[in-house]
Order: sequence, then C-alpha cells, then structure tokens
Amino acid sequence: MFIRTDDKITATQTAIFLNNTLLGAGVLTLPRSVSKSVGTPDGWISTLLGGAIVMLVVLLMVKISQQFPGKTVFQYSRLLTGRFIGGILSMLLILYFITIAGFEIRTLAEVTLFFLLEGTPIWAVILPFLWLSTYLVYGGINSIARVYTIVFPISIMILLISFVLSLRMFDIDNLRPVLGKGWSPVFAGLKSTVLVFTGCEVTMTLVAFMDDPKKAVKAMLGGLAILMSIYFLTIIIVIGGISIDSAITSTWPTIDLLRSFEVPGFFFERLEFPFMVIWLMQMFCNFSSFFFQSTLGLSQIFKLKVHPIIYALVPLLFISAMLPKSLGDLFALGDTIGKMGLVLFLLVPVLLSVVWLIRVKGLKQHV
Repeated sequence: MFIRTDDKITATQTAIFLNNTLLGAGVLTLPRSVSKSVGTPDGWISTLLGGAIVMLVVLLMVKISQQFPGKTVFQYSRLLTGRFIGGILSMLLILYFITIAGFEIRTLAEVTLFFLLEGTPIWAVILPFLWLSTYLVYGGINSIARVYTIVFPISIMILLISFVLSLRMFDIDNLRPVLGKGWSPVFAGLKSTVLVFTGCEVTMTLVAFMDDPKKAVKAMLGGLAILMSIYFLTIIIVIGGISIDSAITSTWPTIDLLRSFEVPGFFFERLEFPFMVIWLMQMFCNFSSFFFQSTLGLSQIFKLKVHPIIYALVPLLFISAMLPKSLGDLFALGDTIGKMGLVLFLLVPVLLSVVWLIRVKGLKQHV
C-alpha cells in the first residue's frame, strides 16, 4: 500500500489537523520563552505580530499548493525545481519533521515524569506513546483526523476551564506598562513567538488531501487564528497570574500557575492533573502528525510502500527522542529546531513560489 492523496479530509478536519499539529508543548513553555526574549510584559504583542507573519507565509504555502491539485510538496517541489533540488528540499523537510517528532515525544515524556510518574525510566514512557502512534499512523490521514476531531475540543474545553478558574490569580498590573520600553523588546520577542508555529509546513501536504481544495485558505487561516488566540490567551493569563519574573524562572510556567491555587468543592480541586492528562493527549497528537508527515514524504519520494516505512521510522524516532541527555539539552534542541524551522519556513514556500512565477511568465511569453 502506497500513501496516496485520495484519502480525503474535510475543511473542518483540515483546520483541526493543523491545530493539533502545532498546538503542543508551546502552551507550556511559550510564557517563559517569550518573556525571556522580550524582558517586558509585552509578550502578548509579540504573539499577535508573530501570528500575523505566520499567516502571511501560510497563505503563500496554500496558494502554491493549490496550483498542483492532489500533489504534496514532496511531489510538486520536484516538478518545479527538478529532481535534484526538489529531492534535497524534500529530504530537508523530512529530516525536520523527524527531529520535531523526536523533540515532541521527548517533551511529552519529560512532562509526564516531572508531574505524574517521577522515577520512571524515560524510555518506559516514550515507548507506549510511540507504539500507539504507530498504530494511529498506520490507519492513514482519515483515521488520524477523526481522532483529532475528538481530542481537540476536549483539549480546548479543559484549557479554557483552567484559565477561567485561574483568573482568581490574575493581576492586571503584571501586564503593565504596555510598551514601557518601546517596540524594540516586542520585535526581539518575535523569534520566540514564531517558533511555536514551527511545523506549519504541513500546510503544503494537507491541501492535497482536502476534498475541496478551494476551501484551503479559509481552513488554514481559520485554524491558525484559533491557534494564535490560544497562545495570546495563554500569555495574558500566565503573565497576569504569576508575573513576568516568575515566568522567566519557571520551566513550565503554565503548569505552575495551575498549581498555585485550589478550587474547593470543584470536581477537581487541583487543576494541573486533569490539565496534564488532556495535554499529554494533545502532545501525542502533535507527535503523530510529524510521524505521519515523515512517513508520507519518504513514501512519495522513494515510491515505497508505507507500512515498512512506518516500522523503519519507529527506532529512528526513538533514537531521536533519546538523544538529549538533559532538560537543558532538550530546550537547546528546541532552539535548533526553531532555527531550522525559520529557514525552511521562508526558504521552501518563497523559493517554490518564485520558480512557479518564473515558469508561468515564461510560458505566457512563449504563447
């Protein structure tokens, strides 16, 4: 069986798939990373600006993908730039997706050990999630999309309930002064905010699987708008709740906010546990998306059957997840992934768009 793009998903499933691909550890770490970069309470402005930049680039990705109906970036990149350059771009994307997948499942394991299963060997946490994801990816994109459609609304509901109940800790003064040091800190924080959107290159494969590609712009930008709203709300609630100084020194500031209060008489008096359980599911979806993208790329580039590729990637992903020796190494890997993402984020769609425009104009001139 080869991975083909005749396994279609709806526009709503596409938007949810994009959200579940990008919405993961960023909710737990963004308040720390953006506060560290900005140094002022203006991280929420950086988040909005970063999201707007990402939307523009994703719009470009969608437009170029719509020119090649039923083809993913792994296929049409070679049509545009030739087999050699297109093959290099595709392999870079696959390496990028494998690295992110390893990073995500290792982050999932670290959070699990830190809050739920302290003392458990890290590999004992990674392997069950890896096996479960293998089963999910084995079913194809439609099966993945259906699981995401169940997980996503539950994740958002738990997140919003947690934020509403944490408003008792909120102090508007923690978000003041606005632009106290001007715009330069805001621009300094753009890198951190753009990094939480790394992986949106999956847009260039998702369009090919849509049953109505004409709705791709609405689906992708709508999905990103939801994601940007979630990150914006996370920054506001967490910084407003624990202050920028606490966010900078905390490893997982969002969890620390939820641990700082109790809700007597509520179904869960301590919210960090239900939140962590649901968010582990969200990070699992995040990992599975990149697992699928890696499998898709290798299958289409080398025209190989998908099932052997899935099994071959399992040990590779496990090794990728185990490479960081400490939490510091893991965060350093995250920074490296962010830099890779920025390069590919700009290089691939811009390069392919320029080549496409040159070819289209060349054809028109010949006519």
